[in-house]
Amino acid sequence: MSPVQPASVNPPLIQLENISVRRDERDILRNVDFALQAKEIVTLIGPNGAGKSTLIKVLLGIMPPNKGKVHFSKKLKMAYVPQKFNPSTSLPLRVQDLLDLEVCEAHLREEIIRDTGILKLQQSKVQQLSGGERQRVLLARALLRQPDILVLDEPMQGLDIQSEAELYDYVRSLPERYGCAVLMVSHDLQWVMQGTHRVVCLNKHICCSGLPESIQQHPEYQAIFGTQRMFYQHHHNHCGHSDHAEPCSHDPRPHIHPEPKA
Repeated sequence: MSPVQPASVNPPLIQLENISVRRDERDILRNVDFALQAKEIVTLIGPNGAGKSTLIKVLLGIMPPNKGKVHFSKKLKMAYVPQKFNPSTSLPLRVQDLLDLEVCEAHLREEIIRDTGILKLQQSKVQQLSGGERQRVLLARALLRQPDILVLDEPMQGLDIQSEAELYDYVRSLPERYGCAVLMVSHDLQWVMQGTHRVVCLNKHICCSGLPESIQQHPEYQAIFGTQRMFYQHHHNHCGHSDHAEPCSHDPRPHIHPEPKA
């Protein structure tokens, strides 16, 4: 499924203006300008230590910047899927208990639980889930908040190849299905080049930003990732297959199949 292109005429949902963060006499972010439009999918990339996690914390309001301003639309609701979530084993927390923390209409709750493939996990303890199962539970909980902005920090960790591909397809459909913008931190350059509207390359400052097909030609992108990691842009039909694939008869609304137990 091709992502719905966001409208750019409206003011952004959130805008970071000239953001700088300094800790222990060390610059973590320098003069960062960033904005996110409604229903836009943006992927944040960069080397380790580039400040990606710090930028997310500033955007979420967790960390105040040393300099700059954060502007956001009124009543903005954000949801966050962290890279790691390891609650204490002494905490009697079932998947259902975690999901019940969010208030949501019954029909929407059922749809999200079904499409993220966690229907049979609801009575399981969160601590006993595999890494892939836990990521899907966290994604479901985030969607139950009905956010305007969904922030995903390396959400594919712990998934096998098939589950990863299904989750990418699902994320690609979220702006159209639920009206949310998506900001994803990812090291998967294949996803970056095929599943996102805009790529932002960060290395303490924004090195380059733009359409996936154009950012690969940028000298600073090539300096970080090399010239060999270039990806062909596939054109997809409504089922998410390439235009040269056989016709697809399945439901064009992707969902995630439950991950098989090891």
